[in-house]
Amino acid sequence: MLLCGRCPTMRAMSQSISMSMLIVLLLGSCAATAFAHAQDDGDDKKIACYTFPKSTESYKKKLWDGYEISLGPARNASGGGGDDCTAAIYNRAGKVVFRTTGFGVIFDQEHTGMDFDGDGKGEVVFETDQAGGAHCCWVYNVVTLSPKPHRLFDIGEGAAVDFVKDKDGRVTIWDRVGGTYEYISGAARPYAERALRFEGTLVDVTPEFCGKLLSADNPDYSYWMSTLAAENIRKLQGAKLKPAGQNEAEEIASALLARAEQKVLCRKYDDALADLNLWPEDSRNEMKNNFAASIKEYSPEFAAHLETKASPK
Repeated sequence: MLLCGRCPTMRAMSQSISMSMLIVLLLGSCAATAFAHAQDDGDDKKIACYTFPKSTESYKKKLWDGYEISLGPARNASGGGGDDCTAAIYNRAGKVVFRTTGFGVIFDQEHTGMDFDGDGKGEVVFETDQAGGAHCCWVYNVVTLSPKPHRLFDIGEGAAVDFVKDKDGRVTIWDRVGGTYEYISGAARPYAERALRFEGTLVDVTPEFCGKLLSADNPDYSYWMSTLAAENIRKLQGAKLKPAGQNEAEEIASALLARAEQKVLCRKYDDALADLNLWPEDSRNEMKNNFAASIKEYSPEFAAHLETKASPK
């Protein structure tokens, strides 16, 4: 299932079309995805509840080992307060062992049954809307039923999430995270990829994949390299970039920040700093402070590292 938060990314399109066309296509893709999100899936009827359009139907579905889910409009909803829809897992005694509530809730039939924790048993996956339809805030709730039902983790605050099973049966969670946006407008915001696995907690395993992420095998990286040609870097360095506004050389600035972000997630700190030092000198320190704030959640090491590095004159 592809939520609007997982609309087609710019990397697959950016080599052949302009930024303005990217924005048009991205918005169109989100609208189409949001529409498809509310439809039934043929024989496998979507088990979902939404605030808008308001759902009235409730669902029940048997799982395994005597567990069952119930999903639908919340009986005691306040009305538009983020508690309109709810889903619960019941054990064979009829006791609730897990519940999620939000503006919308979906039982994720595609990913339910995947083994995220490596115990040989599948998990249950819901998607919960925490922001009334905003594409940023559909969060995956991954719940294990063994040995006792409990939440393994939530993920989804970034722009996109994907779950990929490898040949050994391990599930890698790909999280597309946004970078600093102070100098960038709308769909031009920089993004980079983070890889996670569940090993008692979510563990960042991005460096395992950096040979590919920082190579021509990654369409994002190819786009960054072509956009950051020497003549474009000179254009960027001659631009006057201001926060919270449409800037000239915005596409170049976004590519530079995204490439630096990916290098940070790959723990190539010196290379990331070298990229950031290509920024126009008059706003470089301000940009670095914004960059450090945006990356701190994912790499507190680099945020601290960046704050101790003086910009070269």
